Amino acid sequence: MTFVVIILSYLVGCFPSGLVLGKLFYKKDIRQFGSGNLGATNTFRVLGKKAGFLVMFLDIFKGFIVVFFPLWFNVDIPSIFIGICAVIGHVFPIFLKFKGGKAVATSAGVILAVHPLLLITLAFIFFIILYLTKYVSLSSILASVCCVIGAIFIGDLTFFIVSVVIMIILLVRHQSNIVRIFKGNEPKIKWM
Repeated sequence: MTFVVIILSYLVGCFPSGLVLGKLFYKKDIRQFGSGNLGATNTFRVLGKKAGFLVMFLDIFKGFIVVFFPLWFNVDIPSIFIGICAVIGHVFPIFLKFKGGKAVATSAGVILAVHPLLLITLAFIFFIILYLTKYVSLSSILASVCCVIGAIFIGDLTFFIVSVVIMIILLVRHQSNIVRIFKGNEPKIKWM
């Protein structure tokens, strides 16, 4: 049953909210526009605020809901590990040749389910950095670093390990963004 829960969590993470929403309601494959990413930020840029917020909600929900799978399926495995399976599914979806999103919102959903107060703090940090810099990528990266710092203070080794994994995933997925920030040509948001 543990294997079933892991696979189910991964498959939930694989659901490409931005792609499905874009194709169903806007007749657009968001991979062909903007950054080409499947996530909420590119959805905001390509399809607008309503679609962006919906994709953000759905991607957060993917990470949030799977954390409860061990409880519902009576499996003895730390729920945070099941959450990371959804994050991996979002980044490497089997249905899209393993080319997915950057996992910011899905990771936020996992943290929301496990440590909601920490997520509120991280969201505050994210939006302060976003307001000051207008870079979503930089805000996401720094929030993930702060998550690791928060995990140290929480004192939960399992959560710390998962936070480090999430931070590494975000750093790797944002490599091109980091290069563009240093070159000064990373797109800034215009809606804030």
